[in-house]
Amino acid sequence: MSGMLDGKSAVVTGAGSGVGRASALRFAEEGARVVCADISLERVEETAALVAKAGGTAVAVRADVCAEDDVVAMLDAAVENFGRLDIVFNNAGIPTPRLGAKLEDHSVEDFERLIGVNLRGVFLGSKHAVLRFKAQGGGGVVLNTGSVAGLVGWGGSVYGATKGGVHQLTRAVAVEGAPFGIRANAICPAGMPYTGFMAAGGLGDGSGPDEETVRMTGAQHPLGNPITAEDCAEAAIYLVSDRAANVTGVLLPVDGGYVAK
Repeated sequence: MSGMLDGKSAVVTGAGSGVGRASALRFAEEGARVVCADISLERVEETAALVAKAGGTAVAVRADVCAEDDVVAMLDAAVENFGRLDIVFNNAGIPTPRLGAKLEDHSVEDFERLIGVNLRGVFLGSKHAVLRFKAQGGGGVVLNTGSVAGLVGWGGSVYGATKGGVHQLTRAVAVEGAPFGIRANAICPAGMPYTGFMAAGGLGDGSGPDEETVRMTGAQHPLGNPITAEDCAEAAIYLVSDRAANVTGVLLPVDGGYVAK
């Protein structure tokens, strides 16, 4: 049986852990050749090794998504290694620096860091993906990681604002890219206690699910289950595949029904 992404060339940012690692593994499992990009070369080399162990094809690239030259280089790596670029998953992001921080608790440095990684990173990844897709012809797919915090007033205020910006960039790329066969969508996860991302925001320690954190995050969702990186990867697979050929401009919550309340 053929995979959903057979013959596709993909770049996944933040691929050293969490949603990025889970997505890189699933993309490869479905037949994509994957550039795994992350600011930590060691972690992203681990991801590429896991892909290879599972029989897939991946290369590891160190990239700071805030740096335009790094973003261009990671997209170039897809073309150099695999001949073209078909999919860019702008997943890299950072959480609010202190769990429960209010707007007035954020420093200017907090604000600039969140904007730089979460919004500038998606801007650069989207811009250079579109330029590459137009140059090579044949369309392409941009997928971004947004957040429930950008859909409703939930989560850190500045973090939520960056994700709201991601959502608007996603819609803009969808509309502007449509005449060129370029699609753009975003997944919007709720809290995920299993990842280092959440640990960095003060929820859990990133080493694995702790019972109280799982209970607390699951209780926020009507379905009652915490959201996992694998849940997000499954949504990502659909949105970047040809099965979603007529789906663009969508902000897909992966939230156990949270925003439906």
